[in-house]
Amino acid sequence: MNFRYLALGDSYTIGESVEEAERFPNQLAALLADEGVTVDVKIIARTGWTTDELWDGIQKETLAPPYDMVSLLIGVNNQYRGRGIEEYREGFVFLLDKAVEYAGGDVKRVIVFSIPDWGVTPFAAGRDAAQIAAEIDAFNQVNLEETQKAGAHYVDVTPVSRKAKEDPTLVAGDGLHPSGKMYAEWAKSALPIALSILK
Repeated sequence: MNFRYLALGDSYTIGESVEEAERFPNQLAALLADEGVTVDVKIIARTGWTTDELWDGIQKETLAPPYDMVSLLIGVNNQYRGRGIEEYREGFVFLLDKAVEYAGGDVKRVIVFSIPDWGVTPFAAGRDAAQIAAEIDAFNQVNLEETQKAGAHYVDVTPVSRKAKEDPTLVAGDGLHPSGKMYAEWAKSALPIALSILK
C-alpha cells in the first residue's frame, strides 16, 4: 500500500537550490521506505510564497484528499517582507485548518515545521542577524502556539538551521537556502512522527 503525503510550503519545502531527492519531504519519504513504508509525495510550494500566496497556489492545484500525512512550513517570507505578526497568525491558522481538512479531518496526521533562521546564512551578511533571529523566534512562537492549540505535531528545525553559522556545508550553493545535508537532519527529526502516523 502506498501512503500519500502532501507537503505545503515555500522554498524550504520545494528545496530551492537542491536536487529533488534532497528536498526534505523526499528525504523523509526515503527514510520511511527504509522502514518499509512506501510514500508518494505531492509538494505544493514555491520560493518566495507568503501565507496568502501559498493559499493561492493550493487553489490552482488538483487535490485528492484525504492524504495520509500533511506537512506545513510557512512564514519566512511574511517575516522577510516585514508583514505583521497578527496577519501571520491569521494566515497560519487558516492554512493549518486546511492541512487538517486535507488530512481527512485528522489533526494527528499533520506535521508543522518551524521556520529556519536565514539570518545566519552568507546571504544575510551585513544585515542585523540578532533582529532576524528575534523576528523568526516571534513567528515561530505563533506557529508553535497555534499548532499546540490545534493538537497537530510540531518539528522544531530552527536550532539545526542556526548551526549553519559554524557549518557552511549546511547551506546550499545559493548562500541562503539549506543544503541537502541540513534537510537530512529535518527529515530525521520528523521520521519518528511520520512513522507514528503511518504505521
